[in-house]
Amino acid sequence: MASFFPQVTGSFALDEPPKRFWLSSVAVGVVTGVVVRLYRALTLTVGPNESMLYVGAAFVVGQLIVLGMATLHLGSFTLKRWISRAPLFALTEAATELLVSLGLIGLGVERLGSVRATFGDWPALAVNTLLARVLVVLLYAGVLAGVVQLVRRWMLKREHRDHTLQAVEGRK
Repeated sequence: MASFFPQVTGSFALDEPPKRFWLSSVAVGVVTGVVVRLYRALTLTVGPNESMLYVGAAFVVGQLIVLGMATLHLGSFTLKRWISRAPLFALTEAATELLVSLGLIGLGVERLGSVRATFGDWPALAVNTLLARVLVVLLYAGVLAGVVQLVRRWMLKREHRDHTLQAVEGRK
């Protein structure tokens, strides 16, 4: 009987394109920026803006998208590489959001609260978006790095791999 599956599964190359995508801070940042700004425009245009619960939930979901994408991206690297990757992701994401925002203002669909945003509102939007995204992503990356280190230490101690723990920490 013919074998339909190879003996060595490493011959499958199906996950190469997605893997390459997650390794690029710029690519992940651009996709995240487009998705988050379009999501924001949609929720503020379609939803009930007078409901603080709705606006709060929409804000939380937007932050979860940004932080989830940051997690997926940073998870492909060692903690030492996060120092350069996290700021690059945050800056790329914020810059993309700002460019999409300019396009949405031009189309007349960008909102600033309950009113339409104008090109005169864009500088304030730019400063707020840039500061908020960069600070949130950098703080989150710092907390996530701390959690990763604590879990790693706990797992190594639990498995009685003190020699590995000493090697990781640089002790002899």
